[in-house]
Amino acid sequence: MKFTVADLLDQLPAAEPLPVAKLEKALGLSLKGDKEHLRIGLEAMGRLGLVELNDAGVQRLSNDSLIPARLRCSSKGFCFALREDGGEDIYIRDHQLNHAWNGDRVLVRITREGGRRRSPEGGVQCILTRTTTSLLAQLDQQGERIIAQPLDDRLLTSIELPSDDSKHCNDNADSVVEVVVDRFPVAQRPAFGHVTRSLPINGGEAADLDLLLTKHRLQDRGPAPRATPKAPGGHNRTDLTGLPTLLLEAWQGKEAPPLAALSLEPLEQGQRLWLHAPSVAERVAPGSSTDQWLREQAEALCLGGQWQPLLSAALSKACGFKPGDSQEALSVALELDSHGQLLHFRFHRSLIRVDAVASEAALSALAERKPKSRTLAAPLKPLKDHLPLLEQLVALGTQLREQRLAAGSLDLDLPLPAIDRLGDLHVPAPDASRNGWMVILPPHHPHAILREAVVLAERALGQHLSALELPAIFAVNPAPSAADLHDVVKAALALEIPLELSEEGDTSATELAQCFSHSERQRPLQQQLRGTLNPVQLSDEAGLHMLGGATTAQAPWCNPTLHYADIWNQQLLLTLLLEGKDRPSIRHKTSVDLAADSCHGQIDWPLLAAGVLVPYTEDLAHGLSERLNQRHRQLQDFSTDLVAMAQARQAEPLVGQTLSGTISGVQSYGFFVEVPPSQVEGLVHVSSLKDDWYEYRSRQNRLVGRKNRRTYMLGDSVDVVIEKVDPLRHQIDLAVVLPEGEVEIEPVDGDAVDRDHAGDNGNAPDAD
Repeated sequence: MKFTVADLLDQLPAAEPLPVAKLEKALGLSLKGDKEHLRIGLEAMGRLGLVELNDAGVQRLSNDSLIPARLRCSSKGFCFALREDGGEDIYIRDHQLNHAWNGDRVLVRITREGGRRRSPEGGVQCILTRTTTSLLAQLDQQGERIIAQPLDDRLLTSIELPSDDSKHCNDNADSVVEVVVDRFPVAQRPAFGHVTRSLPINGGEAADLDLLLTKHRLQDRGPAPRATPKAPGGHNRTDLTGLPTLLLEAWQGKEAPPLAALSLEPLEQGQRLWLHAPSVAERVAPGSSTDQWLREQAEALCLGGQWQPLLSAALSKACGFKPGDSQEALSVALELDSHGQLLHFRFHRSLIRVDAVASEAALSALAERKPKSRTLAAPLKPLKDHLPLLEQLVALGTQLREQRLAAGSLDLDLPLPAIDRLGDLHVPAPDASRNGWMVILPPHHPHAILREAVVLAERALGQHLSALELPAIFAVNPAPSAADLHDVVKAALALEIPLELSEEGDTSATELAQCFSHSERQRPLQQQLRGTLNPVQLSDEAGLHMLGGATTAQAPWCNPTLHYADIWNQQLLLTLLLEGKDRPSIRHKTSVDLAADSCHGQIDWPLLAAGVLVPYTEDLAHGLSERLNQRHRQLQDFSTDLVAMAQARQAEPLVGQTLSGTISGVQSYGFFVEVPPSQVEGLVHVSSLKDDWYEYRSRQNRLVGRKNRRTYMLGDSVDVVIEKVDPLRHQIDLAVVLPEGEVEIEPVDGDAVDRDHAGDNGNAPDAD
């Protein structure tokens, strides 16, 4: 089938019926079989109350009882539907899954309301989008049947294979197979698929990367359309070639995306910060084949020492800035007062010339340089004439960071481990992290400076588009819930961390991070805090962006080489600058400046012709923001797995060795330990603690021995032995090394049974 239920619904307007012929054309259906599948799908959706079919066509219906959500399952069989509207998660029993798999986007109907300590329950009514179309699996031959067991144990299913795939069973011990799902389970018919290839488990770094790309269905990237980038028009461009401009670069990987450049001008009562973004939108026609291809890719992807770029090679070359060359850009002038507060802004189609590139090595040398030194380190010599500007940018970056943190943003000292194969993943992207927090960087780091400018520039565009009531893709980041923060507060108080709380016992995430920064248990506490933070989401509606310190709106546009959402917003900005009406009619002599914040509140006429806005409103109505969010989650899962795989490979040679680690989490079934230098996290299962019976005290975040009163609590140092490493599932089994002179004891009567099941049903007593 060439379309999903989500694709179909995205094409249907709610206001009026859409003729079936137009729907077929919109979905790209020409074959008789595909059109028959559409008819069957529409009839089924009609029974669910999603659409109405009549002689005029198909119309989408509003059904508040069906809740859009994404399915999240665990290896134990527990499944929850995570609501897209941010409401409470819905528990789905196995017989209510209706063949939905982990990660699928579904429509859920609540069958039982939740209570004070119980989640609501529901059932899957419709699968909007299947996430898993191929997977990694191990083969199991059961008589004449060949069964693929997914490597991901959150996929609570198996796949039947044709008998011809039995040839792949011979080398199953040293490899896994890639399975394409040809038919998802329907009624009594199981899922069916076929093996496309075998992949080695221990084939080296390149083989590991191939495994992960295959696991996340990223190995086959269609070629970019053969189209020459458009030439940006030179009319009405602001000539900024005489303005000293610097590129700040930290990425070294192959095909690393080109980034924005910065300039700085002094003012009488402050300074003007210029950010110059690569003008990708001027080279890509909206709706063109290149635009559609970029939309499908959605983001650039870092693979460690190399990149899977968003832009084609030709487009990247045309947009990237090179020292000494004049280049078209989209720029914003940000007027700041002496305290770094944003006063005014104005957007420009500009022409710039980059004077020099400031690398991480150059900025490190600048940080180490003595104030009155007459000599220059080698990395600084190409920047000799621009050192004052570079120092001013460092100072401004520090000032802007302080402003951002004061507005409620959050920086955490949780960098990735120092593993060579992670490459550019060590360096966070120069935009507001989609994780809901930012990694602390040294003030002289290139991206520490650049990201503060990006946050400010994207806040300016968000305010501008919101004030002009134009459709846009906004980035939203709500504050964490008080209940989630309260759990972190309880954990901190149990560890005797001094906290300043309000009369209601509340505090903010920023205040917690500041308190934790002075604790010996800083890292595990910040990890607990990280778990409460809401990720940044793309939305059709403006809203709070806590990470960027924006109370009204934030719109991404500064990194079009990294994210398609930035390209789309650039296209909208260009439409405003080139086609916007700056006066009610040509007879009015007084006009407003549509590129600046001075026009806010001055406009009472349509800025753009209705037809001009139609493509933008249709894109948003058809779920563009949600599709970009889905793609981001897929790429983020890949990046997480890439880091975990690198950590597991670092741990493999250490099997059998005793190492000192830090407890990073405590649960009823055991505790997790982070082991340096790779910061790999492994589990000490409660069943391996044979010196005593351990009670789980959730409020104190610790395990306590019933007889010897030994405790294992968050942030404790503990000696462990790495017993087993499974790099494919990123699972590390650890065992505690008892102090010298102590021996294991035999459990009494029922203790052994309880201990064996503690991790399965969580029935260890909570003795608070």
